[in-house]
Amino acid sequence: MSDYILATCSTADISAEHLKARNIDYVKFSFYLDGKECADDLGQTISFSDFYQMMRDGVDTKTSQPNAQQFKDFIVPYFKEGKDVIILNLSSGLSGAQTSANIAMAELKEEYPDRKAYVIDSLGASSGMGLLVDKMADLRDAGMSIDDLYKWTEENKLKVHHWFFSTDLTFYVKGGRVSKAAGWFGTVLKICPLLNMDLLGHLVPREKIRGKANVIKQIVKKMEQFADCGLDYDGKCYMCHSDCYEDARAVADIIEAKFPKLNGKVLINSIGTTIGSHTGPGTVAVFFFGKERND
Repeated sequence: MSDYILATCSTADISAEHLKARNIDYVKFSFYLDGKECADDLGQTISFSDFYQMMRDGVDTKTSQPNAQQFKDFIVPYFKEGKDVIILNLSSGLSGAQTSANIAMAELKEEYPDRKAYVIDSLGASSGMGLLVDKMADLRDAGMSIDDLYKWTEENKLKVHHWFFSTDLTFYVKGGRVSKAAGWFGTVLKICPLLNMDLLGHLVPREKIRGKANVIKQIVKKMEQFADCGLDYDGKCYMCHSDCYEDARAVADIIEAKFPKLNGKVLINSIGTTIGSHTGPGTVAVFFFGKERND
């Protein structure tokens, strides 16, 4: 049994059951439905299907990151048990949560000088964070110390690749990430943007692809191009989707057929309420380990 706690945040978009089974705790973000605050508890209070239907029905959604006090409230009980803590946090390129965590860390260092707490900027999001924290759990269970795990994660976090596509630009337009004109033409022409995370943890549009079938082929090609050892990749592959399971399953089926050495089946998760508040329904993402991101 390790002498430290491994945690992530709810934006890792893996199930509560999975986290519990791997002995990984999580910090909750918040989201708002027509102004009412709700905890992002990985779909336990509000199902993901209900959440995305609310978005389609016009319910206004917003998100809120944990503040410094919330990080302290999460960590202090473990400190009082004599446990150190390491947390994998949402990319600083998407959220200010890492800043909040750093403030908390500075205060806790003075209050608990004999305890350790690391909060790592994942430079990633969604089930890409989930894939990374799952690997961290493997290393913890193999006996790696908290200091060595922190060092390993900092050295390897940019090897997690994040590729996304969307078949519905409605909420990208609403959030200002796509102009109304581009959204209209994209919808008419059935354009599906393909995006990934850059080395600073920003979500960056890479290609505009016409038609769902074509973007599905292209996202698999990205895995062929960037995964460790190409088609001989023998690591895990995680996916997630925002209420479009059939699209995610279609991608997973191709990946499982093309990558015979894959470590288990593709794990398909739901995009949670924090990330989903910005993507809306219709987004599919693929995550895997590969060459270090350098663009």
